[in-house]
Amino acid sequence: METQDASQKVDEAVTGISAWWNNPETHEMLIERPIKILLILIVAMVLNWLANKIIRRTTHHGIERSQALITVEGRSEQQVRAQQLRREQRLTTLSNVGRSVAAIVIWAWAVLAILDQLGVNVAPLIASAGVVGVAIGFGAQSLVKDFFSGMFILIENQFGVGDTIQVGDVVGDVEEMTLRITTLRDIDGALWYIRNGDIDQVGNHSARFSTARLQIPVSVMADPDKVSATIEATAKRAIHDEPIRDLVMGEPEMLGASEFNPTYVSFRLAVKTMPGQQWTVARYLNHRILKDLHSEDVVLTAMDSVLVELKENNGN
Repeated sequence: METQDASQKVDEAVTGISAWWNNPETHEMLIERPIKILLILIVAMVLNWLANKIIRRTTHHGIERSQALITVEGRSEQQVRAQQLRREQRLTTLSNVGRSVAAIVIWAWAVLAILDQLGVNVAPLIASAGVVGVAIGFGAQSLVKDFFSGMFILIENQFGVGDTIQVGDVVGDVEEMTLRITTLRDIDGALWYIRNGDIDQVGNHSARFSTARLQIPVSVMADPDKVSATIEATAKRAIHDEPIRDLVMGEPEMLGASEFNPTYVSFRLAVKTMPGQQWTVARYLNHRILKDLHSEDVVLTAMDSVLVELKENNGN
């Protein structure tokens, strides 16, 4: 009797297990859903890998293409390298941003798809995310503005790390740049943190080339032809000197007398230089020109003209 009862219980257990196993819901929960979730994860990883590969390859081709274009233009080696480094950094930053955005979109889709497989109703979550996104957008408008401004600065190549730019009253070298903040180091060493959303106008002193513009004041008593010839000859010799010869991109251009008043005449000279090197070149040329003007006894101030007259009178 006991053996019969035990056999009956075993049969009932087997029947129950068979019924449970043959239940479509069991198959769906133990086989179909895990397989679907695994497929979702695999698809997400493959998509993420493909997106990263495509973005990296596009960035690499963009860098190679820009290098070829810059070289064809016949620029100097220093300028080619400067432009290349700037473009590499811009493309690398955009590449990082693109990979991050792609990863967020792909894995957000994967999480929602997995939750749907687990029986979670994702529609309210999507609706809530939209409401929360709108609320965050209203509460963080300045932050969103900073990020969009940073994106457009990078895409339009307005400036990059190492450039000398002017934002408002601040002039300095760009030390670091993110999608939200641009960091400038001014001439006094102060570090300025400027939100990209606050940059309405920016002047880039390092875009492709710069111009060293010199204003040389001399006395109205000086011979203008002699002064012009001395300044131009000195500048043409000086640009081949070791300190600045790799910083100059063209021959000096003598523009002549640009300002005239009762006490002095100002002569203007312009020289095209490497990006951001205009001040270095101008300082060196000022030194050389002043020295040669003294050597040629050019009258620089009204007081000099008085001294010259006194010297001539004493000589007579």
